[in-house]
Amino acid sequence: MKKYTIYICLFVTIFYLNRCKDLDLYPLDNMSDATFWETADDFKTAANNLYNSLERFGYDDITSDIAFQSPNAVSNGSYQLSETSTVWTDSYVYIRRANNILEKAEGKTESEIIRFIGETKFFRAYNYWKMFKIYGGIPLIDKILEATDPELFKPRASRTETIDFILKDLDEAAKVLPRQKELPAGDIGRITQGAALSMIARVALFEGTWRKFRNEADAEKYLDIAIAASNEVISSGQYSLFRDKGEESYFYLSIEEGDDSSESILDRRYQRNVLGHGMPYNYNGYGYNPTRKLVDMYLDKNGYPIMHEKSVFKGYSTFTSEYEDRDPRMTQTMTPPGTKTNRVFYPVEKVENWPNFPQSNANTGYILYKYMSWDLDGINGGNNGDLSKFDYDKHLLRYAEVLLTYAEAVYERRGTITDEELNKSINVVRNRVNMPPLTNDFVLSNNLDMREEIRRERTVELALEGFRYDDLRRWKTGETELPKDIKGIKIKNTEWENKAPYNDIYYQNKTDEEGFLIVETGRIFDPKKHYLQPLPTKEVAFYQANGFVLEQNPNW
Repeated sequence: MKKYTIYICLFVTIFYLNRCKDLDLYPLDNMSDATFWETADDFKTAANNLYNSLERFGYDDITSDIAFQSPNAVSNGSYQLSETSTVWTDSYVYIRRANNILEKAEGKTESEIIRFIGETKFFRAYNYWKMFKIYGGIPLIDKILEATDPELFKPRASRTETIDFILKDLDEAAKVLPRQKELPAGDIGRITQGAALSMIARVALFEGTWRKFRNEADAEKYLDIAIAASNEVISSGQYSLFRDKGEESYFYLSIEEGDDSSESILDRRYQRNVLGHGMPYNYNGYGYNPTRKLVDMYLDKNGYPIMHEKSVFKGYSTFTSEYEDRDPRMTQTMTPPGTKTNRVFYPVEKVENWPNFPQSNANTGYILYKYMSWDLDGINGGNNGDLSKFDYDKHLLRYAEVLLTYAEAVYERRGTITDEELNKSINVVRNRVNMPPLTNDFVLSNNLDMREEIRRERTVELALEGFRYDDLRRWKTGETELPKDIKGIKIKNTEWENKAPYNDIYYQNKTDEEGFLIVETGRIFDPKKHYLQPLPTKEVAFYQANGFVLEQNPNW
């Protein structure tokens, strides 16, 4: 059973720190002068608030080319300057709270308090990271500032200064945080050394590859950091892939059975009737549907790309032929048409799944299965009008990502990767779904490309978990991939041609020369501006109004 002491304390903290009717209430930033900031429990309670900055479930991959809901401005390149940004505003709110905790902890030497200093530094880095990855260098604030403090208008730090600040915080956090298996039961879900090291690996891989594919300095330095951090997590023995559900473990990892598993390094935790969610309803109703791009990336069961001459790919002629003899993660991410499953709003018996039923969106013809809980209590909650009855967690850092990071960082650092290193990383991930191992001989003898296969493995394993947009930008392939049409199922000369709604002339006229459904066209990606998003114009104007400059990103 999951323990939710973090959230129980979080709500108490929010109430205590925000109540407004107590005439003796001390301002948060001055509580060290009163009754707070004395014990480890005080610092733990304050740190609990920072957990609310962890990202919740959403539709992250619709900003890329592997998922579609409706035309997305980031994905299709139509987004414009915006006055405000919740990423910017919310991140700085939590950074200020983190700075406040760190100031109040100055001079503290108790080991339990030092631990929560580590948690706080993790969250400060985490919130800077959320901004850095889309904006680049940003103003770095490491202390509490008053309204008249000129440092409120600090200029943007350089890219190097920002990434090094983030990595320094994470490194210092890792040195004082407990390991996963050292946590008492009531602390499961709190930040650990493994979480800090895994974030170091993620951040350093991002920056190392960003620089490599732009011929910028120090790419090797950051790739070395990514290798070292991911290797430390692997060697720690603290984590392993979730395998409790046998051949279907990959699917069950994404719902209730995967909570608090051996693969979980950091989760956004939920609890029914405390902090629940309704993502199966939302994904069914609004759509979070795989695209042709994602579907075609799944290998055949023998490890060959589907268009390879040795592939056993069955083609597109029937409703289910393209799902046959493929990487099992394909049918654990999307449901073959006609398959009966429990589905939200249909708790009594299993129903057949077809585009537009029971999901409401038939836009690509592919039906999401990942995240579709079988929890009848949650499903019945929807029938009773409560769409917040699901409580499975969102995996923010999981062990499979660390294994994939290690493989990619090694390859990009050296231009080669040994079979031993593949067996230590990618092949552990493949083994869970009984896919054949990736080897150098297989790549060479079949005229494949090792980099492409490493990237393929990352994309299919982490599909619909929010990585693709960042990956395309760091690889500098956004300009190649994002302008392409979004496509769906093959309609012409297949069973779909006579199946509603695709037998309608509307869909018949939306196919390419090969008969594939065109879902969205006219997409753009300007490499001179779209690799970074624009800073909120209200922040830029605020600087200008006070005689300072907050430099906007190029060509915005």
